Amino acid sequence: MISLTLKEVAQYLNKQSAGRSSDSQSEPAIVSGDPDFVITGLASLANAEPSHLSFLANSQYRMQLQTTSAGAMLITHADRDSFKGSAIVIADPYLAFAQLTYLFDPFAEVDRGIHSTAVISDRAVIGKNVSIGAFVVIEDDVTVGDDTVLISSVHIGRGSILGTNCWIGHGVTIHHGCRLGDRVRIHAGAVIGAEGFGFAPSKDRWHRIVQLGRVIIGDDVRIGANTTVDRGALDDTTIAEGVIIDNQVQVAHNVHIGAHTAIAASTAIAGSTRIGKHCIIGGLVGIAGHLEIIDRVQITAMSMITRSIRESGSYSSGSAFEKTTDWRKSAVRVRHLGETAAQIKELQLALKRLELQLGNQ
Repeated sequence: MISLTLKEVAQYLNKQSAGRSSDSQSEPAIVSGDPDFVITGLASLANAEPSHLSFLANSQYRMQLQTTSAGAMLITHADRDSFKGSAIVIADPYLAFAQLTYLFDPFAEVDRGIHSTAVISDRAVIGKNVSIGAFVVIEDDVTVGDDTVLISSVHIGRGSILGTNCWIGHGVTIHHGCRLGDRVRIHAGAVIGAEGFGFAPSKDRWHRIVQLGRVIIGDDVRIGANTTVDRGALDDTTIAEGVIIDNQVQVAHNVHIGAHTAIAASTAIAGSTRIGKHCIIGGLVGIAGHLEIIDRVQITAMSMITRSIRESGSYSSGSAFEKTTDWRKSAVRVRHLGETAAQIKELQLALKRLELQLGNQ
């Protein structure tokens, strides 16, 4: 069991803030109460036990501080007086919680070394302190950076380069010639660099176009389970630093995703579309090909984007859910919109004729 005192937790948070200026708190973490109080885990306000550390990230849940069993709290100065126990006072409790999950992850540690069933080319370059699991295949001219973890059944195609401290989950396939930066995390079943959907039509058949590009992934990118990122046709498919992609997302050939953009599950992005920096794309969004989406755009879930977006802001399409009976009525009205529009036009013309008649009297 992992156990840390509140003093040790605060020291860790302050070290994290000092090491990453982009995530730094506006003020240091300060222990309020017993610095020697021992924490054995993290938990939500509703399910915390007396040895757990919880957090209050939104003041609208302040009333739960009266009923929680948490022994200690990550909390802001503004909410500190609402909790009677010991606490770590910090500017952003949710960010602090996120940083602490690394400390309390029971599966964080892996055995370093190379499993006996792994198949590794003599021409591959393997870094220091790596973990290469069972049935991993590493082809010719692959480079695996220091401290990188390949869990099991991972396949790395020839000529691919993986940076330092990457984590590649069960059954991930990285095809030939792909480039991964440092600290890239790819979850189970993802496929990086498969052939893009490129075909030339001729008479009654399709002719395959060999996809000659690569997939280039920047530092600190996270890719979810069963996501697919296709290689480029001629140019590369690129995912810039800090991008986070959820499960079962399709990124087609020659797509470019800007830095620190977030994409939720089951989104599909068609070929040659460029998405800017710091965008947020909801689940089940469809984005047509050859579009440009500017920086800092938010697209709500289940939207269909068919035109380029050249102004930052939030965009939606489709209609919100309603009772089935009401939806059926609305659907009937939609089917008759053409007729309704024609009737309105006739009425407008009739009104103009009447106005002319009255004006001539």
